[in-house]
Amino acid sequence: MTPASSTPGASPLSIDQIKLGELDVWARPDLEREAVFKLLRDEAPISFHEEPVIEGFGQGPGFWALTRFDDVIYASRHAELFCSSRGGSNIGDIPGEMGEFLGSIINMDDPRHARLRRIVSSGFTPKELNQLLESVRTAAREVVDNVAAKGECDFVSEIAAELPLRIICDMAGVPQSLRHTVLEQTNIILGLGDPEYVNSFEDLLGAFMTLHQMASELGQQRLDEPRNDITSTLMHAEVDGERLNLTEFASFFILLVVAGNETTRTAISHGMFELTRNPDQLALWIADFDAHAQNAVEEIVRYATPVIHFRRTATQDTEISGHPIKEGEKVVLWFNSANRDERAFADPFNFDITRFPNAHAGYGGGGPHFCLGANLARREISVMFEELFRRLPDIKITGEPAMLQSSFIHGIKRMPCTFTPAA
Repeated sequence: MTPASSTPGASPLSIDQIKLGELDVWARPDLEREAVFKLLRDEAPISFHEEPVIEGFGQGPGFWALTRFDDVIYASRHAELFCSSRGGSNIGDIPGEMGEFLGSIINMDDPRHARLRRIVSSGFTPKELNQLLESVRTAAREVVDNVAAKGECDFVSEIAAELPLRIICDMAGVPQSLRHTVLEQTNIILGLGDPEYVNSFEDLLGAFMTLHQMASELGQQRLDEPRNDITSTLMHAEVDGERLNLTEFASFFILLVVAGNETTRTAISHGMFELTRNPDQLALWIADFDAHAQNAVEEIVRYATPVIHFRRTATQDTEISGHPIKEGEKVVLWFNSANRDERAFADPFNFDITRFPNAHAGYGGGGPHFCLGANLARREISVMFEELFRRLPDIKITGEPAMLQSSFIHGIKRMPCTFTPAA
């Protein structure tokens, strides 16, 4: 196990050597990457980087990297200046073949974004989320039940991944027989850059097509025979006389299962890792769970920052912190760097479950694209740790995590844990 979180040392790369568009940076250990981003925040907070060459699609024009908290928040909250629809929210423009599957609200701007968000928000009202509370707790108990007698397991696949997968599939009405398919395909979609999951563009396109087909069939079923699930709610929701069509629902379904599954899994995994590395924080939380739960969850999300970046495109000539940005240029919002900015957080490299206030960028930087499922994610993280502390109070991580090789998701693929077996 590496020592508890600490301030990174000197960057292994000089400013001129840092190329955020290349996978080499993301193959480095986390602490080295922290040092790289600290150097950028201090000496080149807005810097230009080349895009990687993508086989079959060539090389894009490059992008400006925003690494300070205030700049990331500014770009997030000024969608009129930095849009999502021109080429999408990934660094590389969305290939034409994927346009049908990636027409989700994260790649839209108003008024179309506002229209769809109003409709899909009907499935995420406080009333709907409150109804999920007991199902979240029941699912968390079942997850712990399945490993309690073992005394050891892989924390990621058997604990952290299981809860959000169950909740998202239950919400959407995905049958039990298809849940493994959902997990497998979401791993591929967010595993771009890691050869363990993706070896070709065809792999990626195939995963999108599989989920799109699943969603289309599920949406049509709920149109014909509605049930008590979010798919039925969304397929029959009407806002100002407008409803989702099957293609719009399928695109949103992909976003729901990908984001709702992978990001919460990542937060729970990093949370357990940091609690093991910081036993004083673990003891503090266990001693009075309710008193620290809210702040602890926010600190876990800040520290983990499951989604590393999103890209925007300038709609006109403008500037950020006095730096000129031309119309059509890409800007990439590095949430991981914003959440370690010493200008916004005291001792940002310390994992502190009492940190307050904690206005992090772990759910995006605010604005129209703030994470729709943030409250559900908070609830899942809190309930999962509550069940773990209650049933397996001495659980700890016993080995280094196998990290996902990705510039987009701060994922952990595998991570062993042990605990005293429980009935």
